Amino acid sequence: MTSTRASRSSARDYIEAIVWAVVITLVLRTFVIQAFRIPSESMCDTLLVGDFLFVNKLEYGPKIPFTHIRLPGLHAPRRGEVIVFQWPQDPSKDFIKRCVATGGQTVEVLHKEVFVDGVKAVEPYVKHENWSEEPAGYTPRDNYAPPTVAPGELFMMGDNRDNSNDSRFWGTVPIDLVKGRALFIYFSTGGQQWWDGLFHIRFERLFKGIR
Repeated sequence: MTSTRASRSSARDYIEAIVWAVVITLVLRTFVIQAFRIPSESMCDTLLVGDFLFVNKLEYGPKIPFTHIRLPGLHAPRRGEVIVFQWPQDPSKDFIKRCVATGGQTVEVLHKEVFVDGVKAVEPYVKHENWSEEPAGYTPRDNYAPPTVAPGELFMMGDNRDNSNDSRFWGTVPIDLVKGRALFIYFSTGGQQWWDGLFHIRFERLFKGIR
């Protein structure tokens, strides 16, 4: 009898431990930190395909699930920060880009160079794969008319400017769609398939901060 009671107690403790582990994981993922994987080259060379990173949700204030309520954060998104957000055209998809301008600022792209409020932006992280320009009026990639970003909106661009689907093509991002700021890379692999990822680990990128 004693053995049976001990077994039931151990089973109950085990189940409780699992339940608490799941609850804590969900709370952390929802309100504190979340993991993301980089699927495209739009942020090269800052972020590479196969980088796995953590995103800080506390910095801008986490959203309460299934609502538009955002808890207080440390500060609002700022220029130059790498941010994960829901794509305005399909919120089921997450994008990661760099904030180029915030509400009230004017953005212009002239011959591939970015100007904010008429001042050329200093962007040492930007990569250009092709310095030839596409004709103005044909695409906004290299020459973009200077609109003013609306309050509560962000103008987002990829660091790989010639290979990025960003605000130049589909407009600004409401702050309400922001998930958090990219923190650091916790794993990185150059493997092309899931099964060979461990054989192509990029050790030099592990725990690299994202700036």
